[in-house]
Amino acid sequence: MEKEDLKVLNKGEEEEMELQGYRLCRWRLALVGLGVLCTGGFLLLLLYWMPEWCVKSTCTRTTARDAEVVLLRSTDEFRRWFLARVRVMLAPGSNPFHSLETQTTSPSSPSSPSCPFSSPASPPLANGHTPHPSDGSPAQELISRFADYQPTQIRYFTFHSTKYYWNDEVQNFEVLTGLEDLQVSCSTLHSEHSTGLTRNQQEYRRLFFGVNEIAVKVPSVFKLLIKEVLNPFYIFQLFSVILWSADEYYYYAVAIVFMSVISIATSLYTIKKQYVMLHDMVAAHSIVRVSVCRANNDIEEILSTDLVPGDVIVIPSNGTIMPCDAVLVSGTCIVNESMLTGESVPVTKTNLPNPGPGERGEEAYSAYNTEEHKRHTLFCGTNVIQTRFYTGELVKAVVVRTGFSTAKGQLVRSILYPKPTDFKLYRDAYLFLLCLVAVAGIGFVYSIVLSIMNKVPAKTIIIESLDIITITVPPALPAAMTAGIVYAQRRLKRIGIFCISPQRINICGQINLVCFDKTGTLTEDGLDLWGVQRVENGSFHLSEENAYKENLVKSQFVACMATCHSLTKIEGQLSGDPLDLKMFEATGWILEEATEEETSLHNRIMPTVVRPPKQLLPPEPAVSPEQDMELYELSSAYEIGIVRQFPFSSALQRMSVVARLLGEKRMDAYMKGAPEVVAGLCKKETVPENFAEVLEGYTKQGFRVIALAHRRLESKLTWHKVQNINRDHIEANMEFLGLIIMQNKLKPETPGVLQDLHRANIRTVMVTGDNMLTAISVARDCGMIPPQDTVIIADAIPPHDGQAAKITWRYADKPTKTSRLEEVNISLEDVCHVDEPKTQELYHFAMNGKSFAVIAEHFPDMLQKLVLHGTVFARMAPDQKTQLIEALQGVDYFVGMCGDGANDCGALKRAHGGISLSELEASVASPFTSRTPNISCVPSLIREGRAALITSFCVFKFMALYSIIQYISVTLLYSILSNLGDFQFLFIDIAIILLIVFTMSLNPAWKELVSRRPPSGLISGPLLFSVLTQILICLGFQTITFLWVRQQPWYTVWMPLTDVCNLTSHINVSDHNDTEIDDHNIQNFENTSLFYVSCFQYLIVAIVFSKGKPFRQPSYKNWPFVVSAVSLYIFLLFIMFHPIESIDEFLEIVCVPFDWRLKLFFIILVNAAVSVLVEGVIDLRGYKCLSRLCCPRKMMPKARYMHLAQELSVDPDWPPKPTTTTEAKPRPENGSTYQIMINS
Repeated sequence: MEKEDLKVLNKGEEEEMELQGYRLCRWRLALVGLGVLCTGGFLLLLLYWMPEWCVKSTCTRTTARDAEVVLLRSTDEFRRWFLARVRVMLAPGSNPFHSLETQTTSPSSPSSPSCPFSSPASPPLANGHTPHPSDGSPAQELISRFADYQPTQIRYFTFHSTKYYWNDEVQNFEVLTGLEDLQVSCSTLHSEHSTGLTRNQQEYRRLFFGVNEIAVKVPSVFKLLIKEVLNPFYIFQLFSVILWSADEYYYYAVAIVFMSVISIATSLYTIKKQYVMLHDMVAAHSIVRVSVCRANNDIEEILSTDLVPGDVIVIPSNGTIMPCDAVLVSGTCIVNESMLTGESVPVTKTNLPNPGPGERGEEAYSAYNTEEHKRHTLFCGTNVIQTRFYTGELVKAVVVRTGFSTAKGQLVRSILYPKPTDFKLYRDAYLFLLCLVAVAGIGFVYSIVLSIMNKVPAKTIIIESLDIITITVPPALPAAMTAGIVYAQRRLKRIGIFCISPQRINICGQINLVCFDKTGTLTEDGLDLWGVQRVENGSFHLSEENAYKENLVKSQFVACMATCHSLTKIEGQLSGDPLDLKMFEATGWILEEATEEETSLHNRIMPTVVRPPKQLLPPEPAVSPEQDMELYELSSAYEIGIVRQFPFSSALQRMSVVARLLGEKRMDAYMKGAPEVVAGLCKKETVPENFAEVLEGYTKQGFRVIALAHRRLESKLTWHKVQNINRDHIEANMEFLGLIIMQNKLKPETPGVLQDLHRANIRTVMVTGDNMLTAISVARDCGMIPPQDTVIIADAIPPHDGQAAKITWRYADKPTKTSRLEEVNISLEDVCHVDEPKTQELYHFAMNGKSFAVIAEHFPDMLQKLVLHGTVFARMAPDQKTQLIEALQGVDYFVGMCGDGANDCGALKRAHGGISLSELEASVASPFTSRTPNISCVPSLIREGRAALITSFCVFKFMALYSIIQYISVTLLYSILSNLGDFQFLFIDIAIILLIVFTMSLNPAWKELVSRRPPSGLISGPLLFSVLTQILICLGFQTITFLWVRQQPWYTVWMPLTDVCNLTSHINVSDHNDTEIDDHNIQNFENTSLFYVSCFQYLIVAIVFSKGKPFRQPSYKNWPFVVSAVSLYIFLLFIMFHPIESIDEFLEIVCVPFDWRLKLFFIILVNAAVSVLVEGVIDLRGYKCLSRLCCPRKMMPKARYMHLAQELSVDPDWPPKPTTTTEAKPRPENGSTYQIMINS
């Protein structure tokens, strides 16, 4: 049963989890209660930290259907545990989409398939549940209203702001997202869901979907405090404080409490601030008044919180902020989606197509999907700027999702419940702490044995042995570790990079591959029109510079340029896609939109009208004054009205419009899009024979090419039919009009930045939605692909007609003279044999989205080899960009992604470091947002990341050594039953450690990126070696001091009246102090000598570990650190050579002869010299020597991509040989290439 009843929630999604059912067990609860009492509450803490132990110790296993508690475990690499209480609510029905009015009242069993979300018809509350009170009241009300329905028990649990309901059909818990659960087709949405719901239906659905709001509850300070204080680290602090107090180290205990309070207060402040910020961001527009259409055609105003999926809302003409996700069923809207995508260009949303019964294409029957139909969907949180509507018909939208299921809700959830960032540094930090605890364990045993031998009382033995453990785990560690990140975040903010997840800054220091979007990131956002090439009678004209000519003004080519776009006027300004703007401006035409008043005068929507300026129209004959002026104006007017738009879709790679010339009966359809797509939808005879060559000629030079097409529509297509027709009927049998050639210039910073990244051995990859050859050309122009390198294009064909899927390899031409293919082959063959390692730099793979999908599905092993040298990925859909990033991470790359945020959201989030170039301060789309609109922010981020990472290492090494040095001092003093004094601990921890740690982290990043990467974890050879050698050096010098002081001729066991300084005025120790000394035996020569030496050791180690080049600016440029270190040195030397009575008394130091002070100074100097020397040697020679010591044989690389590269460098069949020179020719059979396919 264990295995069989393991349910999987959200299968195949990002939040996939395993679920096990449990029910409470009374006797186990009683046992645990007893355990909690016996351990003084510690067991309760343990169960709080370990949810799985909590459930397993208090519950027994049962089926998921009968569970009272569910135990969830994420299936990702973190395998985190969560628990949730199952609740029960009573409702009049079991499926939110059943209409209560039409539901039969026959006593059908609630668990029958028609009621999937119900529980078995058990007597109410049979299994010890009480109905959830907050859901109870509205449900009770509804039940009483529908008294003839049998109330159904519905079981659910809430996890991460999502409700999971038990579904009897699938025997599992499921999420109710909204209308999409019904798999409604587009035509059904129009026929069945566009009339609205009755009030009863709305209330019934609200039981299941809940209130429509994205509620970010700001936790009370008390709640946050409890959560923060119950962190294992603070519990350890509390333990330390109790222990120090028991040992009468009151001042030190107070200092630790003070530090903890400050640390907790700052972290509470930042957490609370983030919650408040998020709450304000979400709440700003979450509750608005909306007009809802009721089933009987009434319009009612309600609060947006009452909306449920299936409601029909009216979008006001002056715009609104969307309170939910809804699909437009009538009218059009202009929407600003910058909240979602970071892109501030307004988008036009059209109504969902509703083809008539006779002309239903695939689209009518395909299920509605927010992603697929996003051009018809208004997303929650986006701003509707204005609407266009028909008279008598309102702009209506059907609510699809509400609350946390909406696009905005998902974004907010991803911020509220982020995935933990898995980074070696943090895992290693825990391992390191465990090592320290192990070291402490040795000291623990040692002190117990020693105390027993010296017959010390039991209480003292316990306290002093536990003391050792608290010394080894430094209390200021978490604060110290975050300091570096906080400073880095501040420096990034200064250069215009904002960060919403600071933990990722460290990970950015590891990035060794960066993916770039092309348009707007590597190249300028806008395109410039380079020229046009028209087609007449199936052949190309010569290319012309522009279309702004009198003889062309009435041509279909110009009409297409003027109408086929989604531009709109907002406050008198043309706005829309930059490409559309450039194309329209090139015609010189004028766009006019109907005002609201005009629209209401006519009985149908007033189309947007475009017309050429007067000066371009051919001159008309002169007018006699008798002629009617108005008639003349009408006859001479040349205007085109845009009747219907089919917006651009990245999946279809085209857009089209239906337009009508003033005075014409028949309408025209115009289309623009990717040349390959447009040519495929045109009549064969209208596409020139040399189309492929001409297109290739342009794309190879890096131009962005757009094709235009046109078709006269049949006269039977009336205005009303056009409004509901499917775009597939319009976009067929077109006539090819020609090409528009746009130039997408590189941003001036791009080549320089890419060169810097290459120099630093950081791979660069281009991921774009553009044409492949254009992308390859841009990659060559900006230096991503060096001129001498070969580009291999992988064309994958999915399996069809019983044939297996296959990949055709072809070599793209080099930009210089095109060499013949055989030569390319031979040269590659030669290189392979002559110089193995070099082949890696000689070829790059390029592929488009379709091929990527086929390869990912049918050649998963091949995909890993391809991403190793894949440089250009063209025509990639947004989800494919995310898959590519996952594939790169799958071979152990640390991936950075830089895009403009519009359709890269998924990829930006998935990458280790995603930067969106956006105006917004914090784009929710990615962890980092850069105000500078070019890629120069990428090296800056990586440099800061490296500096923050090295700072973390420095701080960690320093903190580890600090605790070990203190541990050595205390252990040595324990051997003579002594210890460090209260104020000595205080001086070391506050004056030395805190000051040094917080100023040590202030080194800014180094000016340029170097080719070496910092180590990713603490457990790396050189790092550990460095720490171990320093520990040994400190141990050696402290031991020498400890033994040497006892060899001195003047040495005696120190007593309050001992005077070896020959000073007349010696400290008079009071009787009270006498008892103190007897108690702790702090004042003695060993203690004083070790105190001096260890204080200097902290400073020596701080300077030795504070690394500058190549990742940070040198330490002498960090003036706060220099000032702190120098002042501490001066102070320590001063009190050593010039004792001041009050300070000595305060620090419980005794007076020693001057010659011994000189000897101590000598020990300190030698210690410093040895430490600096050893660390220098490790820095210079450490890597090589250690790798030789650890693995004399050739070491297997750790990262998978290195491993693969080694394998491929000796593979004779790699890279694949070219089999065909162009796509058009049929692919010749080639055994060896097929061989590769089969093996992969």
